[in-house]
Amino acid sequence: MVKQELAPEYPAHWEADVVLRDGSTGHLRPMTAADADAVQAFHMAQSQNSIYLRFFTYKSKLTAKELRRFTELDYHDRVAFVITRGEGIIGIGRYDRLDDPSDAEVAFNVSDAHQGRGVGSILLEHLAVAARENGISKFSAEVLPENRKMMQVFSDAGYEVQRHFDDGVVSLRFDIDPTEKSRAVMESREHRAEALSLAGFLAPASVAVIGASRAWGSVGQQLLEHVVEGKFTGAVHAVNQNALEVSGMMPYASIGEVPGPVDLAVIAVPYGQVPAVVEQCGRAGVKGLVVATAGFADDGERGLARQRALVRQARANGMRVVGPASLGVANTDPAVLLNASMAPALPVRGGLGIFSQSAALGVSLFASLSRRDVGMSTVLSAGNRADVSGNDMMQFWEDDPNTSACGLYLESIGNPRKFSRISRRLSRSKPVIVAKSDSMGLRLPPGHGVRTTQAPAGALDAMLRQSGVVRVNTIEELSDVAQIVVGQPLPKGSGLAIVANSGALGTVVADATEQHGLKVAAVESNLVLDTGQSKALPLLKRAVLEVLGREGVDSAIVTLLPVVGLTVDVIAATLQQCSAESGKPVIAVFTGTINKDIHINRQMAGTLPAFSSPGAAIAALAAVTRYSQWLTLEKPVFDVPQGVDTRGAEALLDGWLAEVEGAELLTLDAGQAGELLGRYGIDVLESAPFASDDQAVAEAERLGWPVAIKTIDPSLRHRMDLGGVRINIENAESLRRNIVRMRRFLKPYGDKELEVQAMAEVGQSCTLRAIEDPSLGPVVSFGLTGDAVNLLDDWAHRVPPLSVADTAELIRSPRAAVKLFGYEGLPSGNIKALEDLVARVAMLKDEHPDVAFIEFKPILVGPTAVTVLAVDVRIGNSAQRTDSARRAMIF
Repeated sequence: MVKQELAPEYPAHWEADVVLRDGSTGHLRPMTAADADAVQAFHMAQSQNSIYLRFFTYKSKLTAKELRRFTELDYHDRVAFVITRGEGIIGIGRYDRLDDPSDAEVAFNVSDAHQGRGVGSILLEHLAVAARENGISKFSAEVLPENRKMMQVFSDAGYEVQRHFDDGVVSLRFDIDPTEKSRAVMESREHRAEALSLAGFLAPASVAVIGASRAWGSVGQQLLEHVVEGKFTGAVHAVNQNALEVSGMMPYASIGEVPGPVDLAVIAVPYGQVPAVVEQCGRAGVKGLVVATAGFADDGERGLARQRALVRQARANGMRVVGPASLGVANTDPAVLLNASMAPALPVRGGLGIFSQSAALGVSLFASLSRRDVGMSTVLSAGNRADVSGNDMMQFWEDDPNTSACGLYLESIGNPRKFSRISRRLSRSKPVIVAKSDSMGLRLPPGHGVRTTQAPAGALDAMLRQSGVVRVNTIEELSDVAQIVVGQPLPKGSGLAIVANSGALGTVVADATEQHGLKVAAVESNLVLDTGQSKALPLLKRAVLEVLGREGVDSAIVTLLPVVGLTVDVIAATLQQCSAESGKPVIAVFTGTINKDIHINRQMAGTLPAFSSPGAAIAALAAVTRYSQWLTLEKPVFDVPQGVDTRGAEALLDGWLAEVEGAELLTLDAGQAGELLGRYGIDVLESAPFASDDQAVAEAERLGWPVAIKTIDPSLRHRMDLGGVRINIENAESLRRNIVRMRRFLKPYGDKELEVQAMAEVGQSCTLRAIEDPSLGPVVSFGLTGDAVNLLDDWAHRVPPLSVADTAELIRSPRAAVKLFGYEGLPSGNIKALEDLVARVAMLKDEHPDVAFIEFKPILVGPTAVTVLAVDVRIGNSAQRTDSARRAMIF
């Protein structure tokens, strides 16, 4: 009996959905032997010229031998990827390892119908990642001189391509390790593609409402009515297979009958009918789907399975999905005027873009902003957020000239590293306000898989601060901040002027100001305005402009009790003039009004922010001021430490990880840890375990006097108060005495192994830790060893990569960090050396997700030296990071 060999398996993370250059989608996966017929069909559909450019000759059909060679792969030395659309292949990319095991030949073939959509560049990114995982560092290719498109794929990817022309063929060779340029190219392509995919939802040329109903008040009826009554500038179609007339329109029985292309389909049919509708949309060439239907992830495990199938089906057919359970999308641009939402009317036009994950809270946010008369540019309700996310929306907003500020309500962040990268870039040009409740923590959205969060409390907020995001807790706070950033110039500093018509009121506001980190630079609290409108308004304007003109004043809050004869509208109009003339933000607080929300005639007062509560106004202005100060920081500089050997470290890890199975973690011994850290220029002060007094003396002689002895027990080794450490031992006799006493003292804890270590320069004891979180990726934490971190949780956290400023801020953020800078007459520590150590650790963790946990404890920060006394390193086979050197959509 002949034993049948099993086909080799490929890593699951090699499979991914991708966004193409035109904003449509495709599915990328490794090729298998089962693809032989599809590969043959792909080949036979190609033009003669495309076949000639790929094979240097024309062949109308691939032979059986060629098909086996192309499709039967080992996923190590020979790898091929396909990108599919529907059932067909639209692109093939492959590599074959050469005689030099670090080199592989790469080749591509893209469908004639899909050229120009970035298929080749996506295949190259994924092939390069797979090749690096398999120990390949260089790609080679042979290209005909006339195949300029393929040569451009390589050169435009950001690699340093070497070219050689010989015998009518151009030979190309390049290193595939990611570079700053290649990462920038990938991010730029990702940005353009994802922004374009959102444009199909927010600025479509045509909309079809599928499930448009004659039943008054039904979801389908309202969606169609709102699109029509919103005066959408494009074509509108109703789809209903049972009705002859809907809202005065003749409906089509199916999307396939609609004449002309349809950019956006709004689906409002029972969930059981959604798969068939999505299939019809795919065949009709629809670009995007807004699924208003519920009954997916909001319906337990069964609904979650339906949702996953929906997303797979849509992406496989080139479409993206907003929803399910979405309340729709809106765009107030006069060139579009789209209200494909459950809101009865378009919001007032303005500069705020809104993304909401929760349908219910999305309604509340919309209402909160409307009550404050905050104008909006675009609105997207993501519902269950199965596909289109806040990251996609930020990509769109970055290029949208109608959006000047961005507001997001999030229940979860599916790809925090990507969120950080995009928001950091977007925040440089537009304020990004994020409302996310502390109680929700960090979790993935429904349908995105189950992962155990390891990030410490505060890591997510640290990531948002690094990115310049204005973090708030509620939709009310989001609305408060939004009305300032869309209506006023940003303050240039923290100096605040307070103008009031009551001394007591001015005092209350001044006290609250200091609590929020603002500085009271001027107070005018006895303003008398009950002199009639003709005298009071000029007096108010002079007083406000006078304080705004003082040195150190960057903004003003004008808080007024009701004044007889003066309406809110005329006061607001006067204050708006003050802001315009001074170029500084002015906030109005109308204390004592009956209604919580202040309604102002915007034709008179423009976009002046108005509050009924001084506390809310100060909190919002303080948040805006912090953002403005973040903008003044220099553009992040990422210095690469000297003496780093990334490839050497990777080779070490690959060797050790070969012994690790599944989710197990391997703790490195002292020699292995020292070898790994040495690749990053990090030294650990050597320690030597001993079994006898004589061995301890011998090791002390080798290491050099004076020495310390300590227990190897992790809970006691740094606890001098519990007898786990003895220091400043000067000679052999003293060492022998201390060993006896230490063993006697530790006897209640059981027999403990001991070690000896040379004494380091005296300094402040610190702890530096880095972990790999399944969602955030690498997280670096710093604190001062002892009660500060153990009892008070006085940690600072940052998410790599760390800029020079990030590193400096991390060290200075713990409350106890003052001890590092000459506390109570003690000398300052060597901060420059500490920053260098943190930078090296952050880089190591950023580049090696397989390093699951690394802790330096303690680190002694002395006046001249920084010494690492002990380190704990654990490694394991990590999952693919959510934001890697290849473009892929999270599912």
